[in-house]
Amino acid sequence: MKTRKIIKKILLLLFLIVVFIPIYAFKIEPRLSVVHHIPLSYGEAKTELKVLQLSDIQVSESYQANRLTKIVDKVNQKKPDIIVFTGDLFDNYSQYANETEIIQQLKNMQATIGKYAVWGNHDYGGGAANIYRYVMNSADFTVLQNDGETIDVNGKQVFIGGLDDSLLGNPSVDATLSYRSQVDYSILLTHEPDVADDFIGTDTQLVLAGHSHGGQVWLPFYQVTNVLAKKYTRGLYTLADGTKLYVNTGIGTTSVHARFVVIPEISVFEITF
Repeated sequence: MKTRKIIKKILLLLFLIVVFIPIYAFKIEPRLSVVHHIPLSYGEAKTELKVLQLSDIQVSESYQANRLTKIVDKVNQKKPDIIVFTGDLFDNYSQYANETEIIQQLKNMQATIGKYAVWGNHDYGGGAANIYRYVMNSADFTVLQNDGETIDVNGKQVFIGGLDDSLLGNPSVDATLSYRSQVDYSILLTHEPDVADDFIGTDTQLVLAGHSHGGQVWLPFYQVTNVLAKKYTRGLYTLADGTKLYVNTGIGTTSVHARFVVIPEISVFEITF
């Protein structure tokens, strides 16, 4: 009798798990967001800079533009000096565009110094290539495409460069770094994280990437990976020469519009240099 009761309880538990996990993965977790704070120190560490990263928003019928309101609120609460977006604003532009509301949402994000973005592979597909730069520029983002600019931060020079998308664009590390002169700190943006190795030996302090979605759905004993996001999938890495790489797991979803144990992420870098 006791054995039957135990078996019934186990079966009930398994049934609840089978029912709950899909509901959580499709309806709950994609609507959550977490802010990760990453302190980074370089050199004498007397100047402070707060850089906030977003990636892979991938607006779609499953993640419509009005859902960005909560993300915008969280971004502005952090009062960043710089906001960077590491690609994939759209999921499939031909199926869901709504650029007017997207522009307004992104425009509402406030940074004291500036906002920068690079191209992702989805920003080239579905007709997005014809509108991406316009959308980002209209929202006060500077779109970097194998170029960059130097900004003054309390008397120190910070270079922000951006690589073109490595899947559908024409990326060039040399072209990007040709815009850099003598600086105190370098931040490089790229959509796909595995190309970060190309910046080794270039005196780059921080590389920010996305694309991987952190696997998007966590599976026990198996890491879901994406092309050019197989070596570096999520979080902070130290490359061979000490360069720091951070892979943001993104805001939206693609293919399967679910997340499981990979909560949408806003990353905030508290840099002292």
